[in-house]
Amino acid sequence: MPVPNKISKVLGETIRAKRIEAGLSQEQLAEKSQLARNYIGNIERAEYKVTVETLARIAKALGMRVRDLVDDL
Repeated sequence: MPVPNKISKVLGETIRAKRIEAGLSQEQLAEKSQLARNYIGNIERAEYKVTVETLARIAKALGMRVRDLVDDL
């Protein structure tokens, strides 16, 4: 398994924190963003890199802008 880069790691941590803050499980976020639950988990663990389209779907499902997820990068 490839070692996650810093951006993927920080982004995954941010998505996880925002998801928990919103009171959503990985399954609920996956359903709202029309993604697979295991894909959300892989993103949060920085095992997958995120496309802009996926990031936009996650941000929308969390009720925020993409900018809110990438500010700390």
